[in-house]
Amino acid sequence: MNPYLTESRAPEKAAGTAFRSAADELHEAVSVFVQVRPGLLRIAHRITGDAVEAEDVLQEAWMRWQGTDRTIVLNPSALLKTTTIRLAINVVQSTRRRLEACAGSWLPESPDSQAGPDTVAERQDAVERAVHLLMQTLTPSQRAVYVLREGFGYPYTRISEILHVSVANARQQASRAQERLARDRRPRPVDPAARRRLVRAFLTAARTGDLATLERELAAESTLGPAQEPLLCATGE
Repeated sequence: MNPYLTESRAPEKAAGTAFRSAADELHEAVSVFVQVRPGLLRIAHRITGDAVEAEDVLQEAWMRWQGTDRTIVLNPSALLKTTTIRLAINVVQSTRRRLEACAGSWLPESPDSQAGPDTVAERQDAVERAVHLLMQTLTPSQRAVYVLREGFGYPYTRISEILHVSVANARQQASRAQERLARDRRPRPVDPAARRRLVRAFLTAARTGDLATLERELAAESTLGPAQEPLLCATGE
């Protein structure tokens, strides 16, 4: 046998063995992931509450699994479940921060007579986006309480008078609003005309301090709006 020929083929043989080994390893990784995927999807969906986000979590879990040194993994199923849980929780926390930041962006600021057209336009756009989010996420009664309480610092006693509900109910609606903004992912249809009215009322209140129009708009929505949740019958404070 020609020693030069043997030596020249040795690297090729080693490369071919390494290639087959890598392919086999990838095939095994895919097999393990596919086997546990249905359970991982249920976990991700239960935590995120959203089918699309659950699929995104699994995609990220698969990428993590590909980059893992699987030779030291004793229990692949347990590792994948733990990874999925952590990724799903991260998604929920990220979404919560994003919602809170968006909902908080409409809080009124002190009037600025020096603000230029660009600044005014940016503030109006922020209000419109935030109002749209609130209308998508909250019921009319929750939205009314949330805007009056978080946006303008109304006491619950005054909110109960404006909306004709008990103080206990106003507190409950505020709590539900906070919970929905943090967790809810089922957007409600938004009436464009109602959104425009609320945006105008809010901007007017923020610019001029005249809250009467905003109070009337919120009270009307709270009384006549759809998707109301049952009110408490407790007496006010």
